[in-house]
Amino acid sequence: MHPVARLPEEWKESLAARGERPFRAQQIFKWIHARGVLEPEQMTDVPEALRAWVRDEGILSVAETAQTHRSSDATRKLLLRMADGATIETVIIPANKGNEQDADLAGVDDDDEEDVEPRRHEIFGRGNVISNDETRNVGRPGGTKGQGARVTQCISTQVGCAMGCVFCASGVAGLKRHLGAHEIVAQVILGRRALESGEELRNIVLMGMGEPLHNYEPVARALRLLTHPMGMNLSPRRITVSTSGLVPEIERLGREFAGQIGLAVSLHAADDARRTALMPVNRKYPIDELMTALRAYPLPRRRRIFIEYTLVAGKNDDLDEARKVSRLLRGLPVKINLIPMNPIEASSLGTPPMERVYAFQQLLIDDGYTCFVRKRRGDDVAAACGQLALIGAKPRLRPRPS
Repeated sequence: MHPVARLPEEWKESLAARGERPFRAQQIFKWIHARGVLEPEQMTDVPEALRAWVRDEGILSVAETAQTHRSSDATRKLLLRMADGATIETVIIPANKGNEQDADLAGVDDDDEEDVEPRRHEIFGRGNVISNDETRNVGRPGGTKGQGARVTQCISTQVGCAMGCVFCASGVAGLKRHLGAHEIVAQVILGRRALESGEELRNIVLMGMGEPLHNYEPVARALRLLTHPMGMNLSPRRITVSTSGLVPEIERLGREFAGQIGLAVSLHAADDARRTALMPVNRKYPIDELMTALRAYPLPRRRRIFIEYTLVAGKNDDLDEARKVSRLLRGLPVKINLIPMNPIEASSLGTPPMERVYAFQQLLIDDGYTCFVRKRRGDDVAAACGQLALIGAKPRLRPRPS
């Protein structure tokens, strides 16, 4: 197992075999996950011989930031190169000034913020090496919660994607490989390093390249690492997993994490024929099965499931479709994100006129739903929803939607 993917008890076992004292396991884990340090020579309270062993374990062979693309709206897309040369993308999304909630962007239900007990490492700012006094604020300008600009990071879980959704660039070349838990966590570590002065990492959304629940075990381990109290200690309520609708894994996520991890579901159509044309996964898990799984998801008090609905011109964007969506979701605690399709090179599908988007939204609002239109962020650097892609990937053959 890669050292960045080890939990404290696993570090303890590895170190016991060397005759090291148990507290060394916590020291090393904190250096990696609370402080974001992947260079053993910076672990100043760890003996030199042990630092050399940590280096030999392969801690440096995770990922590096190869390129950073900055959008005009301050969104940054990081191109990360893995140890085997594979590349993925992760996106840093600052909240819009004057609209700090950005609930539609973050995939986090801010209605329950008062229920969240403050956690020491919940927010990260630029610079994350902390002193041995674990009660001080963690490297964020200003030093107190809520003073910095909130940032959401969108992270990837696979190199490519096997789902084949026709409006998404991530699946253009199909699935190349899964990411390990260490590669998922490393995106957050490198993302923290990319924060600018006054920014705070507040939310994590697993909405980048890949289907998170198709890579369940590494994703679940990454969630445990990100929320571990001796590490980043991120609140589970600040993490959202997005899925195209893998029913058994939705049930497993709810059961293993007691519903505390946020759930976002890509719906995109309200009947099986249309949804299958847009999302081939619907053949395996049709809408009735998906709705049953969502109704059974163990949501805590005041939490809601995020429904993501990409509006594709002429395919799923008229008012009849909006009425079908309204009927389908009746009785479910949901927030709806409408996403006007962002253009991708591999598809001739297009974006509806905004008047159709707003009409779709208004019908759902009139029917009593909380419904946002997703702000287009980072599209000038291909960092917007559905635009993350493998560099140089060639499109695979796939059926055109009817």
